[in-house]
Amino acid sequence: MQAGKPILYSYFRSSCSWRVRIALALKGIDYETVPINLIKDGGQQFSKDFQALNPMKQVPALKIDGITIHQSNLSVLKQVGEEIQLTWAQNAITSGFNALEQILQSTAGIYCVGDEVTMADLCLVPQVANAERFKVDLTPYPTISSVNKRLLVLEAFQVSHPCRQPDTPTELRA
Repeated sequence: MQAGKPILYSYFRSSCSWRVRIALALKGIDYETVPINLIKDGGQQFSKDFQALNPMKQVPALKIDGITIHQSNLSVLKQVGEEIQLTWAQNAITSGFNALEQILQSTAGIYCVGDEVTMADLCLVPQVANAERFKVDLTPYPTISSVNKRLLVLEAFQVSHPCRQPDTPTELRA
């Protein structure tokens, strides 16, 4: 196994990549970012070089200690088809948030589960961003909204935000 700085192959807008960036920031792990643009050139994830690294052709891919770990969910949106993506995404997010809002009524403290940041929080923030991107009305989800607001002030969530990534287009930067 090789030692050295971890490398995160990432796309700025990928919620899966964002979760990994948050986790790395929370753990204080310094890493290099290699942007993989999922749109440019027909999708850079389909290049031979990236495919050799990650045969799944998805981001994120984290190369750490000689091992590459990968996971993603953009492929679902591509399978749904552009003409119904917005409706499908809104329905999926609303369904999940309806259940999550009820769960958080009994588990939330400052964050999703009590007063310590947990994996649930790493998943929540990118999904709320997805909800905003797909124009989901967050009014029915006051607990989700308030937890999200408290998480977004934490440094790990700020430095990992999609608007602050090296591959973020100028017009979307903070």
